[in-house]
Amino acid sequence: MALRSADSYRASLRDGRVVFYRGERIADVTEHPVFRVAIDHASIDYHMAEMPEHRDLAVVRDEETGLDTSRYYKAPRTADDLLARSRLIDAATRLGATLVVLIKEIGTDALFGLHLVSEMVDSRAHTRYLDRVRAFYQHCRDNDLALAVAQTDVKGDRSLGPTEQAHPDYYVRVVDRDSKGIVVRGAKAHTSVSVNANELIVLPTRAMREVDRDYAVAFAVPLNTPGLTMVASPHGDSATSYWEHPIASRHKMVETLTIFDDVHVPADRVFLDGEWQAAGALAHAFVQFHRFTAVSYKLALVDALVGVAALLGDRIGIEKETHDRAKLTWPIAYAETLRALVSQAAARCDTSNPLGIAVPNTLLTNIAKLHFAGQYHEAVAKVQELAGGLLVTAPAEEDWRDPVLGPKLRHYLGGRSGVDADVRARAMHLAQDLTASEYGGYQEVLAIHAEGSIEAEKLAIFRQYDLEGAKGYARQLAGLSQ
Repeated sequence: MALRSADSYRASLRDGRVVFYRGERIADVTEHPVFRVAIDHASIDYHMAEMPEHRDLAVVRDEETGLDTSRYYKAPRTADDLLARSRLIDAATRLGATLVVLIKEIGTDALFGLHLVSEMVDSRAHTRYLDRVRAFYQHCRDNDLALAVAQTDVKGDRSLGPTEQAHPDYYVRVVDRDSKGIVVRGAKAHTSVSVNANELIVLPTRAMREVDRDYAVAFAVPLNTPGLTMVASPHGDSATSYWEHPIASRHKMVETLTIFDDVHVPADRVFLDGEWQAAGALAHAFVQFHRFTAVSYKLALVDALVGVAALLGDRIGIEKETHDRAKLTWPIAYAETLRALVSQAAARCDTSNPLGIAVPNTLLTNIAKLHFAGQYHEAVAKVQELAGGLLVTAPAEEDWRDPVLGPKLRHYLGGRSGVDADVRARAMHLAQDLTASEYGGYQEVLAIHAEGSIEAEKLAIFRQYDLEGAKGYARQLAGLSQ
């Protein structure tokens, strides 16, 4: 099969999965008006494989099978492979109007991390996890599947470990084992694209202690597995007008609270079971790839912020003012610094692992992520400052369409000479959707929390930088022997 169509992808989601939305069990996610937007958005990945201008980027010839497959499933071996993956993520996100598609990006990030850690566990514990990971990877690749990842446990009391909680299900755990597999119970939060994926990969969220061994578990199950329930977030479901919400009305990602009520996982789908020493390594291996994905898909978003700020300045006649041009200089530098860090994270990748998989440079990837997240709100503020108060006080689409009110609005809400009021309004609504809508708020929360917190990025940077080498150089300059 290797590559499938968008229609085939949509049809695969009609499988009896258990999804609740605003208290209602959804019989068919493909027919629900909110989920349909998310499915159409996710279909971008399948359309790209058929688009002449994107096919060379989206599709590669698999060396093992000789079939054309999605580039997302190509394990990176070189810096060029990582750069091509980054360009694909960027291109898909641009087609998604600044919203990442994610149905293969996140899942393959997890698969690459699972390859690395399962090899490590097998070499130490004489297990056979790598064979299982490879078989599952081939299944997903050869069937062109959409993947979701559940990693973040609900956690309960954050000051306590998994076994110290008031009840044992704040972290996903194994509650039974037999020769056929395991049974798991618990819940994961923030599970992106789960309502419209085919397979769910479950990973540990943190390092574990020996007493936590039942929580050191990784596995994969189809989304219609008995006992698996998804409770979908309603955030952003009111954006239906393309005039007022040019992004959010046509592009959406759904997150769920994902509940495991004694879900049986077949043995060949279990990738970690009780090897507590590897839980932290697996969590880390996943984010090494996923933060590189994150900074790659942020490129379209930061470019959009620069573009809409410049567009607004042009429409209202301030683009030639020195102080307003200066307001654009910072966002441009912000965007280009992020792009340079992404390129260097690929160029300085690490291929020293036994499997020869190219791992993006951890230090530079985290610096890129911190650069984006730590300054994103300032970038939003720059756009809001240029846009002015109409971001939140502009009349509604119905007012613009009204035969009596519309002409009055066009009379009073024009821009510089030669700029139609409707053109100015459309630019303003794009700025509003990016920075002052539910979608804008969604992106601001993602900047802080998605793919790891700001503090996690700082910690990774601290651990990765050669502080001892820097101190040695300082001692040399100071003429110190110790």
